[in-house]
Amino acid sequence: MQKWLSGYRNWLTAITGVLIILAFSSKWVFSSEQGSAYLLFVASLVGGLPIFVQAYQALRVKVISIDLLVTLAILGAFVIKEFEESAIVAFLFLFGAYLEQRTLAKTRSAIKNLVELVPETAFRKAHNGDFEEVSVEEVEEGDILIVKTGGKIPVDGEVIFGAGTTNESSITGEPIPVSKGLGDKVFAGTILENGTIQLRTDKIGEDTTFGKIIELVEEAQDSKSKAERFIDQFSKYYTPAVLVLAILVWLISRNIELAVTILVLGCPGALVIGVPVSNVSGIGNGARHGILFKGSDVITNFSKVDTMLFDKTGTLTYGNPQVAQTIYYSSDRSLAESLLASVERESDHPLAKAIVNHYSGSVVEVIDSTEVVQGGGVVARIQNHQVLVGNSYLMNQYNIPFTNQMKSDIAGMEAEGNSIVLTAIDGQIALVVGIRDQIRQGVKEDLETLKNMGVKNLILLSGDNQGTVDLVASQLGLTEAYGHLLPEDKAEFVRKRQASGEIVAFVGDGINDSPSLALADIGIAMGNGTDVAIETSNVVLMNSDFHRIPHAIGLAKATRRNMIENIFISLLVVVVLLISVLSSSWMNMAIGMFVHEGSILLVILNAMRLLKYKKKIEILDINQFFILNIVLY
Repeated sequence: MQKWLSGYRNWLTAITGVLIILAFSSKWVFSSEQGSAYLLFVASLVGGLPIFVQAYQALRVKVISIDLLVTLAILGAFVIKEFEESAIVAFLFLFGAYLEQRTLAKTRSAIKNLVELVPETAFRKAHNGDFEEVSVEEVEEGDILIVKTGGKIPVDGEVIFGAGTTNESSITGEPIPVSKGLGDKVFAGTILENGTIQLRTDKIGEDTTFGKIIELVEEAQDSKSKAERFIDQFSKYYTPAVLVLAILVWLISRNIELAVTILVLGCPGALVIGVPVSNVSGIGNGARHGILFKGSDVITNFSKVDTMLFDKTGTLTYGNPQVAQTIYYSSDRSLAESLLASVERESDHPLAKAIVNHYSGSVVEVIDSTEVVQGGGVVARIQNHQVLVGNSYLMNQYNIPFTNQMKSDIAGMEAEGNSIVLTAIDGQIALVVGIRDQIRQGVKEDLETLKNMGVKNLILLSGDNQGTVDLVASQLGLTEAYGHLLPEDKAEFVRKRQASGEIVAFVGDGINDSPSLALADIGIAMGNGTDVAIETSNVVLMNSDFHRIPHAIGLAKATRRNMIENIFISLLVVVVLLISVLSSSWMNMAIGMFVHEGSILLVILNAMRLLKYKKKIEILDINQFFILNIVLY
């Protein structure tokens, strides 16, 4: 029975909702009181059955839950024939559970997506020197594997032969491919974009860097799924109190109707409705402004955030490298630009695309021949000119001379966070291009707004080099900045800040961010990020609009404040009703139900105010800030 109800719980919820709609239609459209009462009676039975079973199972393990109180309220409503009350309470209770289950199932699918990024097979070197395809599970530490262009690297290892470039965005979050040669480390889950390499296996399976990402996501999601909701904490004390009160009244008065009345009026209908409707209104407002909140717990935790951690690429920056600086050493600038743009048009490399976009107006020359130097760049012949485009390794291979001034200029550009593309024409450096990601417009102002809203710590965590990270942090006025971080390093940083008592939010967009997004009290994903990042997060910024973060945290604070108001209203009404029914002669069931329903309407109207919420950012003085914290905490 329990297994069947668990499997069809969502269907029962839907049927209950449909029956309630039909009941009100019968009453208001067809003026059929009897038909309406019958439909509400059936809705109460359908919706109440799984709640009753859940309450019974809780009692078997000696737990008095809110399910029990709702069950008794439904039974009590049956006795006094208030079927409308019983049906609505049953439906709202079931619908809340449905939303929670759906959110959990959605986030669980993120782990499946992560696992699919690791290849199932690898090409391992056999004793005869040939490479044979085997299952990744058969690969052991020390095995020699070969990976060709476009292939996924199945293990962590060290390159022992060949060269190429890898896309390590799944690990570092950085879109720019990384050159790999003899002795360099490669990671599972990354892609070899060009070249062919042989690698010696160092780590396999769960021990790989990518395996640790999956493990961290699993751990974080499991810990969050065990968090108790407020209503469950409340029920531990409230439910037994109402039950004891009803029993005492019956023992003293021997009036079963009065005892049932206390059970019905004592059921916090407005509380059951008020908290969810506040969340729904807050979530609805967020959706209208491009902010997706994944559940009520998100709103509560988000309102308390005092530390925000940010990924760099794709979060604080656009994730789209652009030419930031150029230095010319050739007297014929137009020729240098034309030859560089002509060569880069033949490449799909992100740096090449940035150069082509920057020099889109340059004359395109016909390329006579090209040669790709793995890990270095391109050598081309154009109109009897030898053109070299690439890094310092390429230039050194062709003995291109560098003056002290050139070395100083290049070092200065690198210190400012640029990726360097060198162009040599006929054996001489002609042009140096510095390329870096661009900071999102308005981010600095948004970060200042967050400070004014009570977020004390704004910290940058990135897989990029420390120089670039420090530069971005200084430009944006961040409190701290850390570079050269792997996913597990970021996750460990989150843990340390949480251990110190801080409420931590993490903002990111990449697969490498998913452990931190899942582990943080609030994970905020950019909408154009990876599916894994979006699914493991608590908040999604649609269209990757960073400007929405201040609105999101302001809305979370307003929603939490609204929930507290609704809880206060709900409990106040229950207390007044119970006192009145026990101490006065004028309070009867009809009046009590009228007040009861009125409180439900009141909390709904109060919650609907959130639909019109707009971010109002003010710089608070110290007294205002203190008062605000008293209200919210």
